[in-house]
Amino acid sequence: MSNKTVKADLGFFEKYLTLWVFLCIAVGIALGNFIPEFFQAIGKAEIFKVNIPVAVLIWVMIIPMLLKVNFQALHEVRSHWKGIGVTVFINWAIKPFSMAALGWLFIAHLFAPYLPADQIDSYIAGLIILAAAPCTAMVFVWSNLCNGEPNFTLSQVALNDLIMIFAFAPIVGLLLGLSSIIVPWKTLFLSVILYIVIPVIVAQVWRKVLLKNGGESALQKAIQTISPFSLNALLATLVLLFGFQGNQILSQPMIIVLISIPILIQVYFNSGLAYLLNRQLGVAHGVAGPSALIGASNFFELAVATAISLFGFQSGAALATVVGVLVEVPVMLSVVRLVNSTRSWYESSPAFGDHTTLSEVK
Repeated sequence: MSNKTVKADLGFFEKYLTLWVFLCIAVGIALGNFIPEFFQAIGKAEIFKVNIPVAVLIWVMIIPMLLKVNFQALHEVRSHWKGIGVTVFINWAIKPFSMAALGWLFIAHLFAPYLPADQIDSYIAGLIILAAAPCTAMVFVWSNLCNGEPNFTLSQVALNDLIMIFAFAPIVGLLLGLSSIIVPWKTLFLSVILYIVIPVIVAQVWRKVLLKNGGESALQKAIQTISPFSLNALLATLVLLFGFQGNQILSQPMIIVLISIPILIQVYFNSGLAYLLNRQLGVAHGVAGPSALIGASNFFELAVATAISLFGFQSGAALATVVGVLVEVPVMLSVVRLVNSTRSWYESSPAFGDHTTLSEVK
């Protein structure tokens, strides 16, 4: 994959997302030190434990991304049942549990002497929340970069979003409970309603109106128009987070590095496992590529919102989800390159002796 391809398919802001996150860290820490009363006022703007300014920012982030999702594509699931099955298995049976195990190993044990003792459980909670939210919007970019089958990608994203409505809260609650972290169930279910159910309904109604009045061109124009607002809302949320987290980060800057290690391991483990399972089943490379990428990436906007709702701005959970944002683009681009560079090896599998397996992309 050439750099030109990356530039053509990744927008300017998306391509340099890691840089913007670093800038948000610097701006947030600076503002948090210079005008702490501003951040304290925002932190107090809550109704039923929901921070209103952050809720607005999260909706601006999430709704444009969900506007891309076509739930009518669910009928394509049968055409790609092997790849769909692998991705669902990785996303919901492996990924959250492997992240919980990695958090327990690295955060609670190996790195515990170098982390604030009162935040260790919170860091693990953030990692679990991050892993329990499969990626939505950015998956379309990753799939395009590895020449993924678009109908598979669309149907898989639609299915994941549908599953997320019902499975996100129970899985997060189960794993937090297993990690001996008190689960605020009311807040968790409220987060699901606020940051999954309502945005899905709003996005789908809006999508239907756009398609009815202007067709596909109107939909694409709306997505292009509002997408910058989505990213700007994400960056504004990060500035707020680091405004609250600034003192902790300045006192222990290695925290971000240590938290990123289990996230990196989780990405490569889950993407590699999905890729190998698809190869073993003889799934076409155009399906296996996005399957591996969907199995590795995260819906970090939802994760950030949920962590803030459950544990607050100043929590280790919120910081852990933000680290997921920090590493998302460079790590996922490296997975794209691995998928593209190993295509010949992938298709040398004995499973491809039966050419009927290639029918998944037809």
